[in-house]
Amino acid sequence: MTLWGVLQVITLVLVVVGAALAVWLRDLLAAVIALAASSLLLSLEFYLLQAPDVAIAEAGIGAALTTAIYILAIRKTRRKEEE
Repeated sequence: MTLWGVLQVITLVLVVVGAALAVWLRDLLAAVIALAASSLLLSLEFYLLQAPDVAIAEAGIGAALTTAIYILAIRKTRRKEEE
């Protein structure tokens, strides 16, 4: 296996770890950050697969825009402990 293949496998493993961490975390903000990291790693994987247009779209929409929408939604909601 070449260095390129090892890098792709490591990236995919980290994507799965980030997604599992997003599900496992109890704090919503931490879960959103883990999901954003997973999305950025996925855009890196697309770039490694020589699809830079898909990588840019994933980074721009998947990591940036979706994360911003989730954070805004979390800010607008209240926790049960605060009531």
